[in-house]
Amino acid sequence: MHPPATEPQAVPPIRPPIRQLALQLAAVFVVLSLAWPYYGIRNEELPWPQIAFAIAGVAILLASLTRQPWWWRLIHAVFAPLAWCVSTLEIDPGWFLLAFCLLLLVYRGALTGQIPLYLSSRASTAALLDLTAGCHDLHFLDLGAGIGSVLIPLARARPDAHFTGVENAPATWLAGRLRTARLNNCDWHWGDIWRYELHSYNVVYAFLSPAPMSALWQKVRREMHPGSLFVSNNFSVPDVEPSSVIEVGDERRTLLYCYRI
Repeated sequence: MHPPATEPQAVPPIRPPIRQLALQLAAVFVVLSLAWPYYGIRNEELPWPQIAFAIAGVAILLASLTRQPWWWRLIHAVFAPLAWCVSTLEIDPGWFLLAFCLLLLVYRGALTGQIPLYLSSRASTAALLDLTAGCHDLHFLDLGAGIGSVLIPLARARPDAHFTGVENAPATWLAGRLRTARLNNCDWHWGDIWRYELHSYNVVYAFLSPAPMSALWQKVRREMHPGSLFVSNNFSVPDVEPSSVIEVGDERRTLLYCYRI
């Protein structure tokens, strides 16, 4: 058994979504601070469709000036107009709250760390099995393990090895916990990947997103022993040459970036 570390490590300095919310609120403030006095003096109602598109334009400008990634600029471009369109449907607000809660149960990582839920393909799992075939004392850790799509087939194929998954989204953690309950060589933990120590593992696997890779690499270098292996699905470590790259050959054209410590 490899329990989580009791002493937390520093959380990496990745940009949280709250910064994007601040940009969107700043755009709303700029537009409304100009529109309300103008239309108030004219004794006219605010033209909300035009206001929504104006907010979108200002939000894109702010996102561009602060050099946000292109996908955040796209989100800023559609958020206010889409919010206005939805408001015209007169949907009970309770449904939005319910949808948010359901999404949070599954995609908590996307909200707290820009890490959405990605499920590894069967071909990726087969490639990992081949990659670790020569490791006789295998202690394998999956950071952000989802529902166990990697760990379960690996644990069944390698009863001599030990596998651990760490997940922090409630719904996916529960699904993975139930699915791994009968596997004696597989541990399933609820926890923050940034507060889980890597010392006990000789292979660490992650399928996260581009955002945390630099910070994760620093954690890997700090905590993993020399000779151990870090594998990232599809997202390379910026400015670091991998030891090898495995072309999985599935429909996604998956690449496994392998970094020998």
